[in-house]
Amino acid sequence: MSEESKKPEPEAEDLSDDALEAEAAEAVEETETDSPAGKSVEQLEAELDDLRNRLLRAAADAENTRKRAQRDVKDTRDYAITGFARDMLDVADNLSRAVAAMPDDARADAPDSVKTLIEGVEMTERRLLSTLERHGVKRIDPEPGDSLDPNRHQAAAQIPADQPKGKIAHVMQPGYIIGERTLRAAMVVVSAGPAEGGASSQADGDKPEAPDGGVDVSA
Repeated sequence: MSEESKKPEPEAEDLSDDALEAEAAEAVEETETDSPAGKSVEQLEAELDDLRNRLLRAAADAENTRKRAQRDVKDTRDYAITGFARDMLDVADNLSRAVAAMPDDARADAPDSVKTLIEGVEMTERRLLSTLERHGVKRIDPEPGDSLDPNRHQAAAQIPADQPKGKIAHVMQPGYIIGERTLRAAMVVVSAGPAEGGASSQADGDKPEAPDGGVDVSA
């Protein structure tokens, strides 16, 4: 056979023993780095603590979200009628004024038809207040001598009175609350203390009158 017909054979890879050992060592090193067996106890404990903290934070966030959702649902249910209830306060005030417009002595001498009318107005007022209370709206009726609560009362004036200074001397208009919120503060007159000479400078028949429409304090 001629030399031209001979085909060149591929050269064998020159892999020495040193090269093989180097590649094997590199593979072992990569395996140890990627596996937990290649980590120290301190590293594994640190990772475990980190995972535990993440789990605790996630559980706390989920619990806070659940409580916030429950609170939002409760607030929505309790205060859903706030706007409607506030509008109904003027109706309650007008019914109260209608009843107070006729003193007891005048009612005793009034015709039966007028007495029946007043009784009907009183019944309507009671029914309205009971309906509002059934839906969480309660009336605030402070008494003279009570302490002033800035969250529930609004001081409209200060006058000399028999009550101690800073106490409520007169109630001009009742207030209302809905749940834990003030729907409308009670309008009151605050005592400035007894007048000189020991007599009140304002007679009972000359008390300040509440303005029409009342005082509206947003919840």
